[in-house]
Order: sequence, then structure tokens, then C-alpha cells
Amino acid sequence: MTPAIIRRSLVACDYVIVLLRVLSFGLLFWAASAHAQLNIEITGGGANQIPIAIAPFAGESAMSASVTQIVEADLVRSGRFRTLFVPPQQPALTDASPIDLGAWRTRAADALVVGAVYPQTGGRVEVRFKLYDVPRQTSLGGLSFTVSPNQARPVAHRIADYIYEKLTGDRGVFSTRMAYVVKAGTNYQLQIADADGMNPQTALSSREPIISPAWSPDGTRIAYVSFENKRPVVYVHSLQTGQRTRLAGFPGSNSAPAWSPDGRQLAVALSKEGGTQIYLIDADGSNVRRLTRTRAIDTEPFFAPDGKTIYFTSDRGGSPQIYRMSVNGGRVERVTVSGIYNVSPRISPDGGTMAYITREEGGFRVAVLDLASGQSQVLTDTQRDESPSFAPNGKLILYATERGGRGLLSITSSDGRMSPQRLSVPPCGHRRGIRCRSRSSGGPGGYRKAARSCVARCRWRHRR
Repeated sequence: MTPAIIRRSLVACDYVIVLLRVLSFGLLFWAASAHAQLNIEITGGGANQIPIAIAPFAGESAMSASVTQIVEADLVRSGRFRTLFVPPQQPALTDASPIDLGAWRTRAADALVVGAVYPQTGGRVEVRFKLYDVPRQTSLGGLSFTVSPNQARPVAHRIADYIYEKLTGDRGVFSTRMAYVVKAGTNYQLQIADADGMNPQTALSSREPIISPAWSPDGTRIAYVSFENKRPVVYVHSLQTGQRTRLAGFPGSNSAPAWSPDGRQLAVALSKEGGTQIYLIDADGSNVRRLTRTRAIDTEPFFAPDGKTIYFTSDRGGSPQIYRMSVNGGRVERVTVSGIYNVSPRISPDGGTMAYITREEGGFRVAVLDLASGQSQVLTDTQRDESPSFAPNGKLILYATERGGRGLLSITSSDGRMSPQRLSVPPCGHRRGIRCRSRSSGGPGGYRKAARSCVARCRWRHRR
């Protein structure tokens, strides 16, 4: 029996409104062009990839782009799938076609996708597809979207999300938007783009550097650090209205904004009373409360998913390590107990795992720590990793790294079974421009000097 197709409708709207309904994460890149596309460079895949056949969507020439190709690219980029070549069929396969799943099994396909684009009134189209489990000879359902022809990309990403979830049991992360900064001439631009680097839109342009964009939980606002007044100031920027709130502009350094899960407050690193410490501040800039009180450097705050605990980096023990404490203050507990350098804590959506950067064999690498057992695992073998971030499904980790002096984004699985996949910005060339400000690495307890361009903390959000 063929399951009923779930009917959905995507309505064309301004990109700012679209942000309310999509995944998102924040990054910083340097690019020569304001409209430079992120280039996806697949350098490794996961073990036990699922062989999937995706028949060309019939009638997709009516769309602005090939739905088939976008879905294929999304799935391959996840590292969990291996696409099989499907030649044009006569007649073309559609969601309504009778399917001989036995024949597809002989082609070594574990899954099959068929679909079509149908013209509708008012210049709109309906995109329908079905997914089949070939070994079990059964349908896994499908979706239907009524859209304008220029919405091929969001539709294809939604289809890829559906396929990924049905075949892996985990949420897909393809309906994603990201924030990053490019330098175009003398201007710095905060841009919003799809997860694959397409459709960049400028949300803010400034003659001074912009760093550390961080999404609010509901996707309507971005907090970031701007140097437009010749010193770092934290702003909260509404993507709906374009209005900005000056969140933290105190004397000294104002940096590292991180949203609480309910979006009502942020944790920031301020030096307004001397050394850099962690503070809490309401999202409208009011009610500033100091959380840590040491002579050490406390920075890089990050909320646990329950909003009750804050993780942060501190050199209070003589070297940079990760600590946690209640948002209400009180006892501080050291989280990382091995290694001489552990920074940049990021907590998984389920609260069970922490990703961070550790120093190993002279390199700075992404590691994960099981917060219950205390067991850690280094996931990468590169030398200059930073800014790890969990995907909403907790299965992937996005991080920044460097190869040959060139800034790169990479993705790996949180269990280490998938080889890292690199996403690069071709026009970047060698990293240059603004540098992260940090304590010099001259002393035994100091932070390493930031010899790389600043890469903002990443943030993913999921829409369902």
C-alpha cells in the first residue's frame, strides 16, 4: 500500500523571514568578493555509506535549478551516502510510476528516490517525490511541496532532510542557513547563506571588522562584535527589522556573546572591571551581572541546553582548561582533566557530549568528551582547528581549520567514524586581516597567540 503523500506549501518571502524557519549557524570568513560562494570540497566519507539511486526528477526543467542534483550533493556531503548513476529512463520515472524494486536491488541500491515537478495554476509548481527501501521492498513515504519555480533549492534541501532522517534515524541538516563575514573591498559584510554556500544575502555592511556572529535560539536575531567605534562592542541585530541594540560597550574588551537557550539573556566576556570575566546580560542590554570572580582570564562562555549551567575557558589553574558553573553562581568545577590546553567548549543538543579544542602533538585539534563517563576522543589530525559546533542532530561537528595557510571549514562526525570533509572559500587565499585578540602564549599559563584570522563561534538551529 502506498502511503499518503504529506502535502506541504512553501511560500516565497524575504530571506530575513526565511531565517525564522531554517537551520542556522554562524561563521567568519575572509573572502575577496561579497558574493563569493562557499566551495564544498569532499575529501572523505563515512564508513558503511548507504548506496542510493536518485532518478532524475521528471519536469524539473521548469525549476530554477536541478532538484535532483541538489539532493544528491546534500546527501553526498553528509558522508553517509553514496549516490549511484541513474541514466534517463523512458518513460521518465515519477512518484506515480510503478516501481520494480527487485530490478533496483540488482543494481546494488539500498534506497531509491523518484519524483516529478507538476505545473499548477498561477505559475506555481508542485514537487512530489517518494522514497523506497529497496532491500525491504517497501515505500518509506514522501512529501509534496507547492512552490514557485525559483524555490528549487529550499525544496531540494527539505527533500534531502527527509531522506536522511528516514534512512539514518537522525534529523537532516541541509535546510540550513549560516552567517559569516566577508571583506569586500574596504567593507566587511555579515552575510547569510545556505548550508552549501549558495544564496548569500548581506544582513550588515560596515567599514570596520565584524566578528563572532551568534544566532538567537529563534533565529530572529544575531549577536556579534563590531569594531565600528575602533574598539570591540557587542550588538544584537534584529533580522526582521534591521534594528540594533548595543548590548555591551563597556570600557575594555567586550567579546564572545553566547545566547541562553530561552533567548532572554546572553553570556559575554567583559574586562570592564579589570581582567576578562564572564558576565550575564539581558538581551536588551540591561541587568548586567558578573558571574566569575578571579584574577585569571575567563572567556568563551557557552550555555548547556538546559540553560542552568555555563561552560567556559579559564587559565585559573595555570593553563587554559574548561570549567563549568551554575548560572546562579557558586562552585566552579573543572571539566577537562587531561592535557595542558583545552578551550572552546560546545555542548551537544542532548547535553551529553562536549566538543572542544585540545592541544595534542603540537597541533590544535577537535576532541569530544563524554560528560557522564569522562572519556575523551580526539577526532581530527589537523594542526590548527578551532570553533567546533554541533549540528542540531548531534551527529556532526562543524569546525574551522587551516591547510597550507588557507582557512577552511570542515565537518566530521561526533563519533569519529566519518572522515572530515572540508568546505573552503576559494577567494580567501592565505588568511589575513583581523586577528583574534588573546593572551600571548609567552608564559606557561598563557593562551596561544591568535596567529589565525578570527573564526566566529558556530551555531546551528533546527526548524521543524
